[in-house]
Amino acid sequence: MGRKLQNEGRLRPVDLARGHGLSTQAVRNYEEAGILPAAERTPHGYRVYTSLHASALRAFLALLPGHGHRTASAIMRAVNEGVVEDAFRLVDESHAELLDDRRTLQAVERALRDLDAAPSSEPLAHYGAGSGSGSGGVFIGPLAGRLGIRPATLRKWEHAGLVRPRRDAVTGYRVYDEAAVRDARLTHQLRRGGHLLEQIAPLIDRVREAGGLEPLEGALRDWHGRLADRGRAMLAGAAELEAYLRERG
Repeated sequence: MGRKLQNEGRLRPVDLARGHGLSTQAVRNYEEAGILPAAERTPHGYRVYTSLHASALRAFLALLPGHGHRTASAIMRAVNEGVVEDAFRLVDESHAELLDDRRTLQAVERALRDLDAAPSSEPLAHYGAGSGSGSGGVFIGPLAGRLGIRPATLRKWEHAGLVRPRRDAVTGYRVYDEAAVRDARLTHQLRRGGHLLEQIAPLIDRVREAGGLEPLEGALRDWHGRLADRGRAMLAGAAELEAYLRERG
């Protein structure tokens, strides 16, 4: 029976699964989730798939790397339900997210270039360190004045986890060491670029994990690579989705 189905261009779940390195249960799950169109059934209740289902599965698997499981699933459901405009909207939203990620990366790189454009062998002295702050740090007033912001803004950034000053043991005042000044400068540049505090937080975390700005260059290269890979994956997904749409008619 199975051989006859294949000769007629009809596929069993196992045929569809093996062709894509999946389990038959995964294929059934995709059908139940609406990712694949509903299969016909034999008189004995067995599922029968066709080339249309194979095309749908190829489209879904191609969409996954660029759009993620949730969006890829929603795109396929929209197509299978005949609401193609919803599918296109979801694709557009993913492309908009990718563009936002690219702009964020560009903003980070601009901010880093701005920081590197004003090097100093004594960065804390450059910000007014030594005026009663103790060794190795600068108080909030001089730092805020140098950045052209209010002290309240620095306190807000601290509350958001973007800047981590220590407290002076004698006065209890905030004292910003080199790392805290670096984070404040980077936050300032990104805020000037229009980024929200919640968008800046993970970028500051990356700088801290890298141990400074210079080691971050490798992370930025990786970031570029991931965005390029996602962009190419979206192109591949679009091609398979278009092929599926054509086959559906």
